[in-house]
Amino acid sequence: MNRDVILTCAVTGAGDTAGKHPDLPITPRQIADSALDAARAGASIVHLHVRDPETGGISHSTDHFREVVERIRDSDVDAVINITAGGGGDLYPEIRDGVIHGLEGTDLQTAAERHHPVGELLPELCTLDCGSLNFGDMVYLNSADWLREHARLIQQAGVKPELECFDLGHVWFARQLVEEGLIDGDPLFQLCLGIPWGAEADTETMLAMRNKLPENAIWSAFGIGRQQFPMAAQSMILGGHMRVGLEDNLYLSKGVFATNAQLVERAATIAENLGGRVQTPAQTRESLGLRKP
Repeated sequence: MNRDVILTCAVTGAGDTAGKHPDLPITPRQIADSALDAARAGASIVHLHVRDPETGGISHSTDHFREVVERIRDSDVDAVINITAGGGGDLYPEIRDGVIHGLEGTDLQTAAERHHPVGELLPELCTLDCGSLNFGDMVYLNSADWLREHARLIQQAGVKPELECFDLGHVWFARQLVEEGLIDGDPLFQLCLGIPWGAEADTETMLAMRNKLPENAIWSAFGIGRQQFPMAAQSMILGGHMRVGLEDNLYLSKGVFATNAQLVERAATIAENLGGRVQTPAQTRESLGLRKP
């Protein structure tokens, strides 16, 4: 059991949730403010996506990321910043006349394009999604060669990757990246559970994925929707860290919309009730071997 917990808040995500929550952070200012509220509530790390301020849809804009990051850095609140680098892998395929076409919503980027905000802003952490999967009704594309190229770019930037694994084969490939020397230091894993149609959000699946991690791995796990808090507790009990936030779950309880700060406060209470504590951002940097911001 882990009694010294790193608590990540995934602030807004990129999913189709803008119309499902009345106060979902959408603009750069809203995202930064919500991230700062989460940090004040006890989050060790804030995990950041950005959205189109007009539509609430997906954005990969470096300028949007820059505004969020600068607002956090210019505040009097400390937080470890983790920028997503997993966008631009969405394929909605349709076969017409024997040819595969990408339907509306398809959004594909090269490894260099995915990395651009990270290379420009140099956060302490960024995500590296370690494989492809059927992600709801779309195909999320991450070929092995794309991921190797992306891992090299992250390594050259001196940013620590968080290796996001949505299925057991993703853990296998992440270990391969480690073996090829593309991941420096103790690898950091995030086990992503409950996303159709990847790894299920249950104890057996989490344990199976945990048991395949390298011996020196640092790991966290999360579940989506109503599995957010059960999986947070289960991760801590099995030796991992925690992640909560509006990216993964919109509700504090049935029918009650949450804020990021409320989700963080509840997760911190769970950790304390299990006999643990949540690390500060400064302690997190030391635990993960991160450079000073």
